Amino acid sequence: MKNHQKTLGARYTMDQFLQTEMIHSQSISSDEQSIIYSSDRSGVYNAYTIAIDGGDPTPLTESTEEAVHVLSYFPNDRRFLYTSDQGGNELHHIYLQDEQGDVTDLTPFDQAKAIYYGWSQDDRGFYFGVNQRDPRFMDVYYMDIDSLEPTLLFKNDGYEFAAISKDRRYVALTTAHNMNSNTMYLYDAVKEELKPLLPHDDDILYHPQCFGDDSKELYFLTDDDREHLYLKKINLESGAQESVIEERWDLSYAYFSKQSQYLVYGMNVDAQRRPKIIHWQTKKELSVPLPEGFITECKMSASEKKVTFMLQSAVSSNNLYVYDLETEELKQLTNTFNSEMDQQELATDKIVRYASFDGLEIPAVYYKPHVREGEKVPALVWVHGGPGGQSMRIYSPVIQYLVNQGYAVLAVNNRGSSGYGKTFFQAADLKHGEVDLEDCIRAKEFLADTGYVDEKRIGIIGGSYGGYMVLAALAFRPDEFEVGVDIFGVANWDRTLKSIPSWWETMRDSLYQKIGNPYTQEDYIHSISPLFHAEKIEKPLIVLQGANDPRVLQVESDEIVEKVKQNAVPVEYIVFPDEGHGFTKKKNQKQGYEGILRFLDQHL
Repeated sequence: MKNHQKTLGARYTMDQFLQTEMIHSQSISSDEQSIIYSSDRSGVYNAYTIAIDGGDPTPLTESTEEAVHVLSYFPNDRRFLYTSDQGGNELHHIYLQDEQGDVTDLTPFDQAKAIYYGWSQDDRGFYFGVNQRDPRFMDVYYMDIDSLEPTLLFKNDGYEFAAISKDRRYVALTTAHNMNSNTMYLYDAVKEELKPLLPHDDDILYHPQCFGDDSKELYFLTDDDREHLYLKKINLESGAQESVIEERWDLSYAYFSKQSQYLVYGMNVDAQRRPKIIHWQTKKELSVPLPEGFITECKMSASEKKVTFMLQSAVSSNNLYVYDLETEELKQLTNTFNSEMDQQELATDKIVRYASFDGLEIPAVYYKPHVREGEKVPALVWVHGGPGGQSMRIYSPVIQYLVNQGYAVLAVNNRGSSGYGKTFFQAADLKHGEVDLEDCIRAKEFLADTGYVDEKRIGIIGGSYGGYMVLAALAFRPDEFEVGVDIFGVANWDRTLKSIPSWWETMRDSLYQKIGNPYTQEDYIHSISPLFHAEKIEKPLIVLQGANDPRVLQVESDEIVEKVKQNAVPVEYIVFPDEGHGFTKKKNQKQGYEGILRFLDQHL
């Protein structure tokens, strides 16, 4: 019977998929004997600790409602910081839990959001931002860990925090012109002076990463004169610039280890994240036996003797690894995959490319289900969030669930996606719901060319911006897809762009440049908003929405559902009262993903 199941493909329930643990956000203890991380094994994200030599994890928090996202151990003891919001409203506070389990809200401001920025070089405090004074802007504070009293370092009136120097004199900031261009600024706390660094007129991105050990140089990512982001540095006194690291792909981050012996940076390699560690004095790459897969949160211990990271793949959720630089031993500390399931039964991913309407090559991640000889299977075009997001080669329980149930899934990276150079990223500006939609429609040709996908049974699915693309497809190209699965997607750009969360104020103009300005381009905004064309939707639709979503308000989904119902079209609607922009609780994931499958089985 086992061999027969292997041939036909074993089917697993959503309960079995949800027994696979999801983990993230790890931090090494000061004595380097344990690691703290967040896990949803209880059904809600909580903090757990595990010995660095291995063993069973120990829960440190017992939340039953709000997700606990680990920030960091304290530098000299087992206290730790974590962040949590209220039902997905994104108004995160920073909490301290001591070694006895007592919790203190360090940012107890009503209707304010706090963001953790990291520890000071001397380990006597940490930096954070909070928008208590003005809900639009994050003032930068220093929190002393002895007094637990915050000190204002920078009163923010329109900048994005990026980095702070080790001597606390300089703060690196940015302001966005659009999603393709910004300006770096340097605040000098001694002179109380704020000035732009490298002012320019062309579209250039600057992402400050860190200051040098002597606080005289700033390291930053940029695409100046390049297609891809690379690492440069600038001398703050002379203004001299120098290229530091260039790769064939975008760099996504860079930082120095605690004692500045190593430079660690990450690359976005064709929808997969991979780190490199460079010995700074010799400029030689450290030979770490990194397994294949998608690697995030690559961190080096304070002693610079251990490296920890998270690794996942299409068929395996994140696992925590530690590498000892002295013994050269690599150890996997967690095993998050449900042992009841056979990973060989899940769908591996494959990077594919296909030509769009104008010949532009579109990259995508393809998941093939088990297909019997001569069988024709249904398929889904999956569209990522954004604008400017990217479909990555990561573990997705909902994608694996749908593929396991017999659906082929093609996760497209339509033009406007990140990770493939600035020309590709800019190619859909002020043309959303048009050229990027055409890229998604052309994905059908790739699916049909497989020979085993039924071209008459192809649907479209996506969340957030991807949910908008679902609605745009059904409204603007009503004959192309047989069904739509909209997961908290934008229906009315006029409302969404005018109701951007206050803490996104510094990004507001960037979004207007990317999508359109609802105050000056009203006709255009209406033309790309599916709500105002909903009478054309004639294919079955299912919509999932979090009631506390601050980005795509519930009214967006309420109104599109009501409009489509007037067309006598099958419509299903699932609202989660305790979720925001994304579903973090397993009970809600079960209800939502099973609801999607039932809908697809009925209509596709």
